[in-house]
Amino acid sequence: MSSIRERNKELILRAASEEFAEKGFAACKTSDIADRAGLPKPNVYYYFKSKENLYREVLDSIVEPLLQASAPFNQPGEPADVLRAYIRTKIRISREHACASKVFASEIMHGAPHLPAERAAQLNAQASHNVARIRGWIEKGLMATVDPHHLMFSIWAATQTYADFDWQISTVTGKPELDDADYEAAAETITRMVIKGCEVKEANPVDEPL
Repeated sequence: MSSIRERNKELILRAASEEFAEKGFAACKTSDIADRAGLPKPNVYYYFKSKENLYREVLDSIVEPLLQASAPFNQPGEPADVLRAYIRTKIRISREHACASKVFASEIMHGAPHLPAERAAQLNAQASHNVARIRGWIEKGLMATVDPHHLMFSIWAATQTYADFDWQISTVTGKPELDDADYEAAAETITRMVIKGCEVKEANPVDEPL
């Protein structure tokens, strides 16, 4: 029974992510979520009690990966290695949690009215920690003097655009969806701009192709 319960909850959560991403919270109907999940409408209320609770679950499904993406900042490591790992994980999140990322972006743009205060506090605390870590590298001469906050904002924008603005990316590239090579190129390009642009010192620099 527990496996059926988890499967149904996952189906509903995935369907809700897609519906909220397409229509927004106000316009989204629980009946549409149920139809997309292929389950009766009462199941939505059985597992999540209300549309508001389900929306918060969708937000939480992206908040946790975003917090985990900062794991490299929470342990010792060379600046280049930490930034490289962070950027790659953020790109992976945009690929694997595209709909939830759009829901999160919309929530933030509207002032985060549904984001639980404790989750907002966790995100802010982690961001402050990451900024402090970057500032420490600057003070030690391990990278150029850049504004740590705006560096973080730039990384967020560059990585999350692959989820939040997928229509624009598809239109420009002429592809219905990006493939493994595209995401690899994205991670490499953003990493190169950050590492080279911020003059981050590398213990074992990667050889440039001839």
